[in-house]
Amino acid sequence: MSATINQPIKLAISEAHHAKLREHLFPGDGLEAAAIVLCAQSAAHRYVVNQIILVDHADCSVRLPDRISWPGTAIEEAIDLAEAHALSIFLMHSHPGGLLEFSDIDDDSDRDVMPALFEASESSLTRHGSAIMTSDGAIRARLYDRQLVTTHVSAVHLASDELVTWQASEQGSLLPIPMAFSTEMGRHLKNFTACVVGVSGTGSIVAEQLARLGFGRLILIDFDEIEFKNLNRILNATLDDARNGTAKVARFASVIPTYRDDIEVLTLKASIATREAIELAGKGDVLFCCVDSFEGRQVCDRIAAAFLQPLFDVAVTIPTRQSASGVAVGDVCGRVDYVKPGGSTLADRGVYTPESLRREYLQQVAPNELAEQVAEGYIKDVAEEAPSVISLNMRAASDCVMEFIARAYPFRHEPNAERARTRFSLAAGEEEFMDEAVFSRAPNPHLGRGLIEPLLGMPRFAISEVNV
Repeated sequence: MSATINQPIKLAISEAHHAKLREHLFPGDGLEAAAIVLCAQSAAHRYVVNQIILVDHADCSVRLPDRISWPGTAIEEAIDLAEAHALSIFLMHSHPGGLLEFSDIDDDSDRDVMPALFEASESSLTRHGSAIMTSDGAIRARLYDRQLVTTHVSAVHLASDELVTWQASEQGSLLPIPMAFSTEMGRHLKNFTACVVGVSGTGSIVAEQLARLGFGRLILIDFDEIEFKNLNRILNATLDDARNGTAKVARFASVIPTYRDDIEVLTLKASIATREAIELAGKGDVLFCCVDSFEGRQVCDRIAAAFLQPLFDVAVTIPTRQSASGVAVGDVCGRVDYVKPGGSTLADRGVYTPESLRREYLQQVAPNELAEQVAEGYIKDVAEEAPSVISLNMRAASDCVMEFIARAYPFRHEPNAERARTRFSLAAGEEEFMDEAVFSRAPNPHLGRGLIEPLLGMPRFAISEVNV
């Protein structure tokens, strides 16, 4: 399928890969340098950097301020690596002079090399391209089809402590990042897709904010239906919805067009732990995890890594204590975690563990163990069917979306790096922040794998073989 206005091509890169490329492409001598970027897909029109090959400066026969000639052996290596998973190959070089546009020399070079890349590609669907980087780290890229028809990548996303986007205007220049909370910010957000997993207590409030802020596309994923017991905390839910068992995603999607006529809403009534849901989530530029299960958080963690999406995870809880008169509120707490691709994951931070995943599984197969189920609810150790927590959910959901705004349109006085995790205690009137450096980080083999099989590196999500 060719790119359309409604389906712009996007490219996402991790902070580590971007830093490595920038260091190599700008060694300080003012001459062009080269690298090869191998990309997987996270959707039909979204590419993620899977691995990079740095072309040794000494191997280049020509290195000048405005041109470079590098050996074919590097491209042969890239072809071999790309073949196993039908990866796309982007030939990247630097523009030390600062021009973020493809030159005539670049065009001529691509016309010579691209046919060889396609000749070596077994898949007729695989596309290849080229990219340039300027000394400030900005990236511009384009893709070719087999007829060498060019489609420019509309935006390159880098999720670091800030959410950096290099997006070209129709005239070819980079769009400036608007000021936070401005009208222009709302217009800017029309170019982005947000995915909300879990459209219930906190998720419905997060989704409401994103829709009204101006996101151009909203993906809603939730398996559940509206019940009487959660009418007091799901925005837009009605008595009729509870009577009819309306899907949460369907109800929310039906309301958005009453105040937005310029937004696309995609919904899926399914668990995030399904192949269909994972593939749909992969279309998003940013992922909001608003689930209440450990398994859901584990899958969102894997999705964000595989598809190089910034992840915002929100949770609330009300710990209890024993008092002379019985059970009393011990605290009223909320947590927001920001996870950047390649940084510490939710697993690294202990949000879920093998033990908590196992306990949750046992609860599902042994539903009569009420004590364990109660312990994981809103109010610890108290069985409440309809807890009055919408005010708490509002606070946490607002913090979650504000965390996104602070990183996409920076406004804080202190560095965003110091707020990988935010916790608040309403009982104590306290708020604490945790730096990314506080958390240990295990190697992440799922980073940038996109739709490579098995999906998310988990065999249970692999495509089932069908015998005809």
